[in-house]
Amino acid sequence: MLTLSDISKSYGSRTLFEEVSLSINLGERIALVGPNGAGKSTLFSIILGTGEPDSGSVVIDKHTTIGYLPQETAASGDETVLELACAITEEHGKLMRILSVGAATGQTDTEEYHDALGRYAELGGYQNEPKAKSILKGLAFRDSDFNRPAKTMSGGWIMRAHLARLLVMEPDLLMLDEPTNHLDLESLGWFQNYLEYYPGAILMISHDRAFLNALVDNIFEIRNKQVHRYRGNYDAYVEQRKARQEQHLAAYKNQQAEIQKLRDFAARFGAKASKASQAQSKLKQIDRMEILEAPESADKKINIKFPQPIRSGQRVMTLTNVHFAYDTLKVYQGIDLEIEKGQRMVLVGPNGAGKSTLLKILGGVLPIQQGERKEGLNCEVGYSSQNRADMLNPNRTVLQEALSIPNPLPEVTTRTILGSFLFSGDDSFKKVGVLSGGEKTRLGLVKLLMNPPNLLLMDEPTTHLDMASIDALIEALKQYQGTLVFISHDVYFIRALAQTVLHISAGKLTPYAGDYDYYLEKSGAISEKSGLVAGEQLSDSRPKEEPVAKNHGGSSSVKTKEQKRKEAEERQAVSAARKQAQAKLEKIEKEIATLEQQHKELVAKLESPETYQAGGDAVRLNRELAENSRKQEELNEAWEDATADVAALNQTKESVQA
Repeated sequence: MLTLSDISKSYGSRTLFEEVSLSINLGERIALVGPNGAGKSTLFSIILGTGEPDSGSVVIDKHTTIGYLPQETAASGDETVLELACAITEEHGKLMRILSVGAATGQTDTEEYHDALGRYAELGGYQNEPKAKSILKGLAFRDSDFNRPAKTMSGGWIMRAHLARLLVMEPDLLMLDEPTNHLDLESLGWFQNYLEYYPGAILMISHDRAFLNALVDNIFEIRNKQVHRYRGNYDAYVEQRKARQEQHLAAYKNQQAEIQKLRDFAARFGAKASKASQAQSKLKQIDRMEILEAPESADKKINIKFPQPIRSGQRVMTLTNVHFAYDTLKVYQGIDLEIEKGQRMVLVGPNGAGKSTLLKILGGVLPIQQGERKEGLNCEVGYSSQNRADMLNPNRTVLQEALSIPNPLPEVTTRTILGSFLFSGDDSFKKVGVLSGGEKTRLGLVKLLMNPPNLLLMDEPTTHLDMASIDALIEALKQYQGTLVFISHDVYFIRALAQTVLHISAGKLTPYAGDYDYYLEKSGAISEKSGLVAGEQLSDSRPKEEPVAKNHGGSSSVKTKEQKRKEAEERQAVSAARKQAQAKLEKIEKEIATLEQQHKELVAKLESPETYQAGGDAVRLNRELAENSRKQEELNEAWEDATADVAALNQTKESVQA
């Protein structure tokens, strides 16, 4: 499908590749790994044709399609989220825009509109829309987001829309650069499961070890100006690479010993006339050898002693009957939470459930509207957001910024820590203002670790870190003697640190007194097929363990007959309301099913060539299709509301019966 032959690439005096050859076949799942700066992104650009090798060739089979998701934010124009997801080619996007504008303005009788209508149907555009909507939902978009202009959303959401576009497109080779950076844990689970059945080949750069272990069957490692291929997932690669390094080291030592032996002979007997020719022969023998490069030292485990915070009281933070809302959007209504000294807690739950909001409430970044937030004795709170860069001084150098903390560490220690987070050599003297977003994020993380509070709140701390830096962060946090509450989509990172899990969904907190695997088992959030977090299952399932309820209304007493009678009436009222809500939900589902069938029939007619012959009904059919889609959107919103009503009444029923 794709072959690289004898590729070489240099920048000035620095050589990235020398005569590299590799091939990618249909259906292979490949991860491209290597040290920071080894040339992974450069190799991507050469495959994509946006970069040129100094020598060598790239051969792509005829009709092979390639789709690429960059690491940083991709561009978006005036298109809606759905239009962006359906724009699998430039022509698709242009046609869909013409049809959308025509339908919105009522200008459906123009020649341009009719031509676009026929061509869009010919390209199978109407088949793409249901697929795009399904994928967008899997990536946590709501129906109400479909018609929003993509540019009004955050960069992370725009990247999700571009990812949806690639999945709709289904290229023969899907190239992904850090695709999990902009996904929450549950969307990541959905995406991971989706890729398991992806029909094409996948080539990705990722620092998410759990993600790679679940998906890839080959590893391309860039090291020593070459690309080495390893069969298996990431863990298999680590073992094979260790064996390769040991073999290389043994061969290198043997060769060096042989060279030294030959040189010793030449030095000892070179001056003797009877042995001079033999001595010269030994030196020529060295010249004829293919000298092995000295092996790179094994990746050293970074062992840095970070400073420790002052000790806090046993009860670090308490939230009591806390309410919080963004305008009319109620996020929390009367939640309780206690955090004790030494806890290592990860927050999990559906996208938009309020994980980052809770972290900000704990950090005092967001003021609560009702209830109490109480810090414990000697509590020092440190909140590390996904936008840590906002706290940096752009006029300082990296080293100056790292030394600007209260009670700074010695400069040598500071530079060692900076090096472990990819600021090595002259990078320490760069101005903060010229750093990339990822570099600023890493620098903010370094400052926090060198002056840690005793309650550390971290939102997606591994974003923009490579594997060595993630290991350094894990090691630092394992040493950390304070209390840690964090959000992460990196399962490897979560498993390394989390000792308790707090599931957040629909304003409800459900604690699990065990690690991440314990949570997966108890919550039923494990996919039977893959053993992975299934995003759809997590979003739709209610955790089995219930939080400990707290009584804000006083102590309980023995129930009287009057109380029992009132409770019975309440149960009957809830049951009646529940039946009514369930009936409404079933009615909406039947109406949606009818509309979906009509939608298929309309699409089939629009795809028929006869529709576009003289006297055809293309305009009328398109109007009916637009009206059908509008009704479906309305019913989908009504279905969401009805589902929420049924779920709420089910919870009410359980609490009444308890």
